[in-house]
Amino acid sequence: MIVWEDVAMKFTKMHGCGNDYVYVSLFEEQIGNAAALAVSVSDRRFGIGSDGLITIGPSDKADFRMRIYNADGSEAQMCGNGIRCVAKYVYDHRLTDQTAITVETGAGVKTLDLILEGNKAARVRVDMGEPVLTPSLIPVESERKQVIDEPIRVGDRDWRMTCVSMGNPHAVVFYDDVEQLHIEEYGPLFENHVRFPERINTEFVQVRGRREVIMRVWERGSAETWACGTGACACAMACILNGYTDDTVTVHLRGGDLLIEYDRERNRVFMTGPATEVFTGEWEQ
Repeated sequence: MIVWEDVAMKFTKMHGCGNDYVYVSLFEEQIGNAAALAVSVSDRRFGIGSDGLITIGPSDKADFRMRIYNADGSEAQMCGNGIRCVAKYVYDHRLTDQTAITVETGAGVKTLDLILEGNKAARVRVDMGEPVLTPSLIPVESERKQVIDEPIRVGDRDWRMTCVSMGNPHAVVFYDDVEQLHIEEYGPLFENHVRFPERINTEFVQVRGRREVIMRVWERGSAETWACGTGACACAMACILNGYTDDTVTVHLRGGDLLIEYDRERNRVFMTGPATEVFTGEWEQ
């Protein structure tokens, strides 16, 4: 247990499509070792239970700053579901009265538009920026200029992957029936494969039509999660690059749906989805 100068730390539990995090406002609280705290609070038997920890604080580049810590304490650059919840938190908790805000992340400043129901934020549309396809910037080891439908041997079978960074690295592979996939077997093998120098998030995708896909995700540092916003964006881009879908795609995740739109003219990806507050509490000494 972490000691916080003899006081309890206030937190809020939130999720976007079941991708759940513990949120701490640095406008009110002080955190010593955020990585260690993430490990403690994320434990689903002995902690609060979450996919990680997200802090919300001031920024000299944007309206707010978020930092994301996975369940194993490693820090992520970006989280699409998490950033929607940050927008909901700052609006619902009266840290802003604006419905268009900017948030600094490890992957740059993102612009968000809040969609209200009553006096609270219910859904958020996020400008996720430009997809990165250059292998060295994702990063992934490859001799090609872009990793699109490239073969890779993982475990006992051959796969074909398309790699995209949406602020963090993703390998998208297509599978006929993702519900039957043994993700706990192949997810860790992809995550720690030698071709991914910073590990990898892996999306297993089943195409259902030109505007609809099903996705399961294995996130580096957190195992399988019920949703991944950046992963859904990478999934949509992989579908578009391989000619499987149109530029607007509904991604069905275990925790709900995300609408992903690719603005081809501006080369930007937009994500729209829900944000939900579950409960608030105090983390005792």
